[in-house]
Amino acid sequence: MKNYVIAIRDIDRSMQAAQRCIESGARHGVDIEVFDAVTPRNTDVLQFLREEEMSIEGFKEIYSRLENCVAAFASHYTLWKMCSQSKNEFTIFEHDSIIVDTIPENIPYDKVINLGKPSYGRYNTPQKLGVNPLVSKRYFPGAHAYRLNSKGADILIQQAKRHARPTDVFLHTDTFPFLQEYYPWPVEAKDSFSTIQRNQGCLAKHGYGEGYELL
Repeated sequence: MKNYVIAIRDIDRSMQAAQRCIESGARHGVDIEVFDAVTPRNTDVLQFLREEEMSIEGFKEIYSRLENCVAAFASHYTLWKMCSQSKNEFTIFEHDSIIVDTIPENIPYDKVINLGKPSYGRYNTPQKLGVNPLVSKRYFPGAHAYRLNSKGADILIQQAKRHARPTDVFLHTDTFPFLQEYYPWPVEAKDSFSTIQRNQGCLAKHGYGEGYELL
């Protein structure tokens, strides 16, 4: 099992948030490593898409800054490729994640399972403890915490070449009916800033309010 938190090295608040995530993991027996995020400052993200045979069209929406959104997806995608190549299980966190409860080492999931409490908008609550079909939303309720195995990673990579788009809505049950989630959610997003969204994309965030910043 490998556990990674995606963090932006040249943004202090991102690294501070990632350290908070790592410390919360340590309190619950989870050893988390920093994964250096893909950003428009360290990567030509449009060239990245071309090299990976992906289209930019799915990223053209009003809620996010285009290149930042592509970069965020590229970070997840790169971890999927690492997962596929290593034949290992990966748990992936975004920098604003906090582990609030025990994450079982062995979860009997299929290919990809959400671990994060929904971070924006309305959502449904699973009706039983443990592993459930994805019911909180039809897509991942924020891509801030999830686990996948190499079989799941292979399928995500293949689909990304057909229709890449922002990570949370990419992970949609219409495309991947096997998606699952673990309840009670052992991870929550505690965010006071965004490196991806425009204002329109932040309004439904549960953490949005006075002092929330776009970096």
